[in-house]
Amino acid sequence: MARAALLQMTTGIDPQANAAAIVDGVAQARAGGAAMLFTPEMSGLLDRKRERGGRLIRTEEEDLVLGAVREAARREGIWVHIGSLAVACADRADGKWANRAFVIDDKGEIRARYDKMHMFDVDLATGESWRESNAYAAGDEVVTVETPLGRLGLAICYDVRFPALFEALGRARCDLIAIPAAFTVPTGKAHWHLLQRARAVEASAYVLSAAQAGLHEDGRETYGHSLAIDPWGEVLLDMGGADGGGTRGEGAQGGAGVGFVDLDPARIAEVRKQLPSLANRRIIAK
Repeated sequence: MARAALLQMTTGIDPQANAAAIVDGVAQARAGGAAMLFTPEMSGLLDRKRERGGRLIRTEEEDLVLGAVREAARREGIWVHIGSLAVACADRADGKWANRAFVIDDKGEIRARYDKMHMFDVDLATGESWRESNAYAAGDEVVTVETPLGRLGLAICYDVRFPALFEALGRARCDLIAIPAAFTVPTGKAHWHLLQRARAVEASAYVLSAAQAGLHEDGRETYGHSLAIDPWGEVLLDMGGADGGGTRGEGAQGGAGVGFVDLDPARIAEVRKQLPSLANRRIIAK
């Protein structure tokens, strides 16, 4: 068994405050016996007013949240997956940022980076309108990395709706996949649990999805319900949201905080033997 921790957050517009929340989460995860902590999408800054928020976005080398988390990981001796940070890209002529995930080892070293591939450009029936591609550049690389929990595949939020990425992660025989998110409430109520469970089943892998939850300083509301799902699609941990509804697992509480889940590597082999969909998969010609 290996223990993972998920940090559910209500990230605000002050990176220093957000960094402090993550550092505290790192300490709680280590105290709870976790080998690795997972945080949500946009852990360091969540601000829909891009002109205001943009003044605080830095390159990796200058990002205070990334620096603080690397130091905390080294100090506590724990791996951390930062679900994503808004990162300035000095080499981009168009000035667009990256929505970038980081995997940090227990020495504070960055082991992997992943830039979100699919941009959230939608107009919802509630009147909410989002154009992520106006400010962020899409990534184009499938990323996996070896961790104390096994081979980890990386995705971010809206990526969950695009099966081709998860087919690639399945072919890479990932043991677990991280899908950190800042899901809206309407889309979360409709599709969050459904999509997360489907991705676990089709990859025959654990899915760990740390999420943003509640009413944020910039006025948005996010769905929450950070999840841990086993390779058979069973929900092991649901931390709930503003609506409550956390159904099982250590740390289900509805708001911000740390939840824990124990992962059994033998469960992956058991499911893949019982239902060998990865072995049976065929490549469909275009």
